[in-house]
Formats: sequence, structure tokens, C-alpha cells
Amino acid sequence: MTFTQNFTAVGDNLALTAIVALIPILYFFWALAIKKMKGYIAGLTTLLVALVLAVVAFKVPIGTAFMSGTQGAVYGLLPIGWIIIASVFLYNLTVKTGQFNIIRHSVLTITEDRRIQALLVAFSFGAFLEGAAGFGAPVAISAALLVGLGFNPLYAAGLCLIANTAPVAFGAIGVPITAMEGPTGISALEISKMVGRQLPFLSVFIPFFLIVIMAGFKKAFEVMPAILVSGVSFAVTQFLTSNYLGPELPDILSALVSLFALAIFMKFWKPKNIYRFPAEQEIAATAAVKLTTKQETFTGGQIFKAWSPFIILTGFISLWGTPVIKQALTGHYEGANAILKVVNSIGHALTFMPEVPFLHNQVLDGSTGAPIAAVYKLELLGAAGTAILLAAIVTKFIFKVSWKTWAVTFIDTIKEIKFPLITICAVVAYAYVANVAGMTTTLGMVLAKTGSLFPFFSPVLGWLGVFVTGSDTSANVLFAKLQQVTATSVGMEPVLALAANSSGGVTGKMISPQSIAVACAAVGLAGRESELLRFTLKYSVFLLLILCVITLLQGTVLSWMIP
Repeated sequence: MTFTQNFTAVGDNLALTAIVALIPILYFFWALAIKKMKGYIAGLTTLLVALVLAVVAFKVPIGTAFMSGTQGAVYGLLPIGWIIIASVFLYNLTVKTGQFNIIRHSVLTITEDRRIQALLVAFSFGAFLEGAAGFGAPVAISAALLVGLGFNPLYAAGLCLIANTAPVAFGAIGVPITAMEGPTGISALEISKMVGRQLPFLSVFIPFFLIVIMAGFKKAFEVMPAILVSGVSFAVTQFLTSNYLGPELPDILSALVSLFALAIFMKFWKPKNIYRFPAEQEIAATAAVKLTTKQETFTGGQIFKAWSPFIILTGFISLWGTPVIKQALTGHYEGANAILKVVNSIGHALTFMPEVPFLHNQVLDGSTGAPIAAVYKLELLGAAGTAILLAAIVTKFIFKVSWKTWAVTFIDTIKEIKFPLITICAVVAYAYVANVAGMTTTLGMVLAKTGSLFPFFSPVLGWLGVFVTGSDTSANVLFAKLQQVTATSVGMEPVLALAANSSGGVTGKMISPQSIAVACAAVGLAGRESELLRFTLKYSVFLLLILCVITLLQGTVLSWMIP
């Protein structure tokens, strides 16, 4: 039994249908922000609300709606959940072996100032991980590192989510940008150029914004030289790479330039006052003496060894993100390289893509009438989480950890994040149900009715898409064609609309239920997702408005900026 998406299913009216489509989103906000439900309960009940509406209001067959939910839950577990398990496990290994204490002190040798630590770890290092892996790994790892340095878990998670705004559009080796080329026919390089003429404005601002959130305006101005070095070096590199190299490398190169520029700058400049959190002030002097003494006992070899898991992790996830390697890992390599052929055989054997019963080709696109394929995508070798797990295996030998300790730590990690995993699976399942029913597209079509004001609202589509799906890539695939068609009809450059979708989407990442669950899992705040959402929501809307204004200006008085 096939189902054709109907974007005016309720009362044969688009606006009324959109109001109904909004109900699960509004319910989720209410459940977390007002009712303060635990994340997994809010996620599961939101999924239930979406299923009921899909069947009753959008007339989706029960079997089709349910199976779309299972497809989303499987995707929530692999690759997303798998990345979280492996990332937190790797971090736990460094803590259990005492190596993280050395990592913490090595950062303190650069600076004991919490503001600069946030720039180094949350902004620069997090951006590097976003460029290499994406899918939750940057927030999970950088937030865990900040907690290990002594940051409040809620602040660590919130700061890393906000810092992650700058690199998301070019995450995972540029996948969000390249994903739009297929459905629109517009070159990924052209989209990359346009995004690279929007996000650098945000990239310059984010470091300052982070420190203001942390310590207020006065304390932010105290470290303005460091903020400018961090933000400007990142933004300039992001512009140059996105416009002249393409979408694959802006994050990785920008992050490295920013990280090294700030680390070198701190050799020659120090803030007038060392900033610590209020709770640390009373013991600051004593702690500083102890830390200074202990730092002198660590050799360069010890520091390198302590950091080696994350160096190895970087190598693995960079390798996993390389297009040719990725093809071999997922069994799609067609070249002549002998080694890659062997990897391809293994990857093919460990890649499973069974059709989803009652769903595969059973849903017809409401716009084109074309059947929509639906498979459970299980790329066991090609998943980024597997790359992180391999880094954890190598770490076992470097740290000389017994297999028993290694296995016990892995099991303890799963127990630690079991509820966040349920949350992730539930909210991704909701996203898939909403997509199949046509809820998400219905909301997008309403925004597309804004006519001449569409340049202002264009980023809102991306923001909405990332909130629902948790992925800038998914939001771009979902709304790229709609953005292109609507932009053409209102006289807006299509490439600007596509860039706005991706740029606007990055501001929705910090409030996406998936991101919230991932961040809470990484810092041990399972069950406190509502607090983190309330922390990030206002910043998400503020940054979105900035991008809306930038897009409106570029669509009118600053049209010369469009490539």
C-alpha cells in the first residue's frame, strides 16, 4: 500500500497543516524547557506524538509510520550513537589510566586562564574535529576535555555547542555542502564560495561571544587580543579555503591555523589577570603553586604520550573522511589500488543496507510523485565511530592497559550513556517520521510563502531542518531543492539561498535534541537535557537573526558578494 505525501492534509489548507506539523516541535520544547522532563522521556513521548499525528492527521499507514521510526532509530544508533560511545570510551580510558591529568596540565602550561582554554579547546580543537569527523564527535570530545580541565559540565557542554556553530557547514570533510550539488545541479564549489562569504562574519564573532557568555563583557575585553587572533585567523582561513579550495578543507585548515596562532601568541602575550571561575577563586593561589610544581615533573615524552590517543584519533577520523578511503571502507571502491581493494572487500562484507519493510518505495514524494527509497544504512567499518574505536584499541597498547580493564571501561561507558542513547534514537526516529509524513516539508513551504522577504527567512529553513534532523547535511538535502525553486521564483540568487540554508542550519545545531543529548552524555549530565536547552536556545535564536540579516543584505544592497 503506497502513501503519497500531502502537504495540505489538514483541511486542504497549507497553513493549518503546518500548525499541526509544529505540534511535536512545540511539545518537545514544552517537555524539556517547561516541564523539565528527562531527555529520554521527552524524546520518546515526542516520537509518540509524531506517530499519532502522522497516522491521524497526515493519513500515513500505521505500518509505514512505525517503520519510518525504526529507520530513524537505527540511524540514531549507527552512526551517531556509535560515535558517542567510542568518543566517551576513549576519553574514559585516558582518565582511568591517569593520562588525562597530564593532558590537563599540558594545557595549563599554555595558559591557566579559563577564557583562553575555552578558545583553544571548544573553538579551535572542536572545529578541527568537526571538519574531520562531525556527527557529534566534536562536542563529545571537546566538552569532555573541558570538564577534565575543571569546567562546570553544563558550561562545558553549552560552550562547545555554541563554539561548534562556526565549523558545522563544512563539517565531515565538507559533506553538508557537497550534498546539495546532486539535488540542485549547482556546483559544490559555488555553494562553498557563498557559504565562505557568510560564515566568516560569524567565525570572527563566536570567540568573543563565547567569552562574553563565560565571563561578561569586561572580562572579554581583557583578552581581546587573544580573541582576535583566534577568530580572525580562523575566519580568514575559512574564507580563503572555501573560495579557492572547495568545501572539503575549510574546517581542518582554519582550526589548525587558529589553534597554532593562538598557542604561539600566548608565548608572547599574557592577560593582565588570570580568569578562573568564581568557585575556584578561593583556592586559586594554592592550586597555582601545586600545578606549577607538578608541571615540572612531566617531560615532553610524557605529554606526547598522554595526548597520543587524540593525535591517533585525529589521524584515523581524517583517514576515514577521505573520499577514496571512505568508498573503500563502505565497499564502493572501483579503483586499482591493491590495498584499497582488500579494504573494499572487508568494507563490502561489513556494509548492510536492507530495505525497510512497508516503507521502501512505498512513500511517494508529494512534489514529484517519485517513490522514496528507504534502507537501514549499516556501514560498520565505514562509520566514524569505528575509527574512534580503533584509536581506543591503539591507545590500549600505548597505555599498556589490560584487555580486562579495557573491556570493563567499555561496558561502564555504555552503562553511563544508555539513557542519552535512547534519547538520540528517539529524536532521530521522530525526524524520520516527520519527513515521511511530510511535516518538515510543509513547514518549509510556509516559510517559502514569504515572497520578497524570503532572503531574510531563508536561513530559518536551515535552522528548522537542523533542529528536526540534527544534521546540517540532512537539512541541506531536505530543503535544497525547495530553497532553489523558491529563490528563483522571488528573484533571489539560488546559490545565496542554498548557502543560507547551510549557514542558518549551523545555528540550529546547538538546540537540536540530538546535539543536546550528545553533549549531556559526554559530560555526565544525562537527564538534565532541559537545562542545556534553556542555556543554548536564546543564543541559537540570536545567532540565527544575525545570519538572517546578513542574507537579506547580501540579497539586496550587498549583492556584489554573491559569486
